[in-house]
Formats: sequence, C-alpha cells, structure tokens
Amino acid sequence: MRHIGTVVGTGVLLLVISACGSAQNAGTGAGGGQELPTATSPSELPPNVAPGEVPPDGKPVTKLDANGLAPDHPRTVWTQGDGKTVGVVAQEGGCGKASASVLEQNASTVKIELLETLPLTKQMCTMDIRFPPLTVQLSEPLGERTVALTSRQEQK
Repeated sequence: MRHIGTVVGTGVLLLVISACGSAQNAGTGAGGGQELPTATSPSELPPNVAPGEVPPDGKPVTKLDANGLAPDHPRTVWTQGDGKTVGVVAQEGGCGKASASVLEQNASTVKIELLETLPLTKQMCTMDIRFPPLTVQLSEPLGERTVALTSRQEQK
C-alpha cells in the first residue's frame, strides 16, 4: 500500500511540474516558434474611437438586416466618403482571423458576409475576442439600400 502512495505522489508531482512549465512557455512564445496573431484589418479606427462606434468620418447605416448574425455579434455598420465604402465591425477570437466580403449587390440590398477563418491544425491560441473594423467596396454608393449581414466560420 505504501508503494502505491509513492507512485501516486510522484505522478501528481510530475503533473504539477509539467503544468507549470507549460504555462511558463506559453507566456514566452515557446511552442515551435509560432507567434500569436494580432488583430489586423483593412480599416483602422482613429484614436479615441472605441470598437463598436462609428468613426468620426463615417455615417451610420440605418437600414440594416442583421438576422444572419448570432445574437451577441456586433451590429455596427457605416459608410465612408462617397458611400461606396462600407465599414463593419467583425468578431474574431484566439487564432481566428476576420474578413468581410460583398456577396451580392442589387437595387435594394447589399449582402455582406463576415467570415472568421480558423487554423486547420491545433495550436495554442489566446482566449480573447476582438472586434476589428473592416471595410468593403461597393460598385455604387449604398444610398437607401439595406445592408444584410451574415457570418460564418471556416477552417483553412
């Protein structure tokens, strides 16, 4: 019986030591030399503009169909300049990378898809959620058309 206690105690000690080593390496970027990605986007918010706010040079979009988004997904959309540039706030987390694209444009609606691309291989990722502002270009100014947002995730 005494032998089992020694084996179990040694196992627990090894587990604790390896867990501490893993946590320490995670903070220093160890693990194959991979660096954690940072949020980048085609559109950067100016200083003093919080995520989810329309930039000072933006005009909020009032005709918005966000039924294709999860309930907790941001719903901030604006136009810039001549109305051909549409800005949206996307959502990404951990090793995910957000992007936006125009799926369809017609006389009444502009459909924009927000895509979060996740890596195929398992890797150590942060557990944060980021809300990067992204922009898409339209062929004609948005005008009075409705912006319909959808979102999905894919692995690549």
